[in-house]
Amino acid sequence: MHVYILYSEKLDRFYIGQTALSPSERLQEHNNARNDGSFSTRGIPWSLFLAIACQSRDQARGLERHIKKMKSPAYIRNLKAYPEMRERLLRRYQD
Repeated sequence: MHVYILYSEKLDRFYIGQTALSPSERLQEHNNARNDGSFSTRGIPWSLFLAIACQSRDQARGLERHIKKMKSPAYIRNLKAYPEMRERLLRRYQD
């Protein structure tokens, strides 16, 4: 499981999700407009900004919810810049 964060230069927005696929496979699905009419089709092309490996689906859901709740591009950029933030989150949402 992974929590992944995509970035769209076109929209200047982040997209946060979780997947059992590899983050690169999931990125490809977003960029291939698999779900026509969804929010993510408007941001094509997306780039992979950050991927966080999780031990379980529950941990991935917890991280995804936490990051979305923060509603902050600065927080997301800090997650990438400071690995200790990611480690703390992974510990917080351990099963």
